[in-house]
Amino acid sequence: MYRLFYDHLLARVDAERAHTLGVAAFRRGAWAFRAARALHLTPRPSGSVRAMGMDVPGHLGLAAGMDKNAQAVTGLSAAGFAFVEIGTVTARPQPGNERPRSWRERDVRALRNQMGFNNDGADAVARRLARLRSTRAGRKVVLGVNIGKTKVTPAEHAATDYAYSARLLSPYADYLVVNVSSPNTPGLRDLQSTEALRPILTHVRAAADAAVARRVPLLVKIAPDLADADVDAVADLAIELGLDGIVATNTTIAHDRGPGGLSGPPVRARAVEVVSRLRARAGDSLAIIGVGGIESEADARALLDAGATLLQTYTGFVYQGPRWVARLNAALSR
Repeated sequence: MYRLFYDHLLARVDAERAHTLGVAAFRRGAWAFRAARALHLTPRPSGSVRAMGMDVPGHLGLAAGMDKNAQAVTGLSAAGFAFVEIGTVTARPQPGNERPRSWRERDVRALRNQMGFNNDGADAVARRLARLRSTRAGRKVVLGVNIGKTKVTPAEHAATDYAYSARLLSPYADYLVVNVSSPNTPGLRDLQSTEALRPILTHVRAAADAAVARRVPLLVKIAPDLADADVDAVADLAIELGLDGIVATNTTIAHDRGPGGLSGPPVRARAVEVVSRLRARAGDSLAIIGVGGIESEADARALLDAGATLLQTYTGFVYQGPRWVARLNAALSR
């Protein structure tokens, strides 16, 4: 049913407009997804996954990029995601890049975007998360918060920029992700070098520790386009600094389809390679969230077999619909 709806209606709507409508639907429709679960119309995972010191009710979560401003968290959770990662959130609100900035690449079932971290800013998102966590449904969600650099902030002040967001948002997060891998903010991927990354992670860790009595797990998100030696270097730095994990991977710029980063099946093979390399390098000392091109149980299990602890999807969810997420999580728990 969803495939017919997507092919004949949703695919005819501008990609960014469809995204906005989707967020609104999950924001308003949480009750419908909860009712479907209560009536056993939607399958549930039958077990939990231990990761980063917490129990996650399944392997598959939502990647950052869908719910940038924490507007639809409970609806997305009720739809079947084991955990939800919001963002990317920046210290200051920003409109993002000029439109058009989001495209479907239907021949390869991919998405391409040049959004540029459009979001309401850390202050507004923190207020929204405070309201979310004040509710019973909101407290139940395993919530990741993905933070990035404000576009106008110079690279030399990036650590302070990230720390500001971490201080405001960590009280509501089950884990934090430092995003230095989006290709759509000029100079951001340069921050993946260990020299630039070290002060950012140190400042974020200190800001989170100062804001919250409990320890909030901290991860870094890397690009699939990193050279193998740089993947190893990030893993070594994460272990040295006592990080809890790495999210692998983000969108790729290794394509000829136009501006922006490409997600979905074109990233799948490299995502498996990076996850495998990280696991070999880090052993059991880091959680690894594998993301990139998951469209089937076989795709998911390939990442798990490569060493992923948890998984995330976004593009597959767009093409296959919310019921697919619940079915896949249930299948992975068997």
